[in-house]
Amino acid sequence: MSDLLYKTSVAIIPRLYVALSTLWFGTCRVELRSQENLDQVLAHGAGVVPFWHYSVFYMLHHLRRYPGVAMVSASKDGEYIARVARLLNFETVRGSSNRSGVRALKGMVDHVKQGKNAGIVADGSQGPPLKAQPGAILLAAKSGSPIMPIVWAVKRYKAFNSWDRTVIPLPFSRIILEYGELIWVEPELTAETVEQYRQRLEAAMNSMYRRLWGEFGRDGHWL
Repeated sequence: MSDLLYKTSVAIIPRLYVALSTLWFGTCRVELRSQENLDQVLAHGAGVVPFWHYSVFYMLHHLRRYPGVAMVSASKDGEYIARVARLLNFETVRGSSNRSGVRALKGMVDHVKQGKNAGIVADGSQGPPLKAQPGAILLAAKSGSPIMPIVWAVKRYKAFNSWDRTVIPLPFSRIILEYGELIWVEPELTAETVEQYRQRLEAAMNSMYRRLWGEFGRDGHWL
């Protein structure tokens, strides 16, 4: 893609997407579960909010109503998501586990300490899918804010042919979204305790994942 075509596309496509997705997702019927966990996070001031990569598009739409910051891949493709996030009132920090990761983590910590909820893709920008990476654990430890995972499932959807099978809910679908139980992370971590928290987060999110998709008669979102 030429530089001119790329610059034109990143200027136009995110705006079109936000306009269309706001109307599209607004037709869905959403059932929220465990609202009390969200209330605890809001009472604390801010939280670390991990979600699986397959759910990124609807999550940005759902979380737009709360002051937030999102970590977005530093790649050229990540610029599309970064612009979508900013149009939905998120601050953005660019980076990943493979590129600019340490600097991005420090930036996220600063935002969380200012009272912004941190959206972070639990399985990273490249996967493996549904396998938690340690970013949310480190962010919670350094910011002093709790982790509240979010998982959602939908009755009717389109899954793209990507590494994570990214999901877009179809119009007028029923969505079940659950706010997970809070995980408080101790400030001083060792490699062993990071792994223990990572496994705990992964187990909690996959338990929610199986249960919610199971309500629609599925083992998961993979087709």
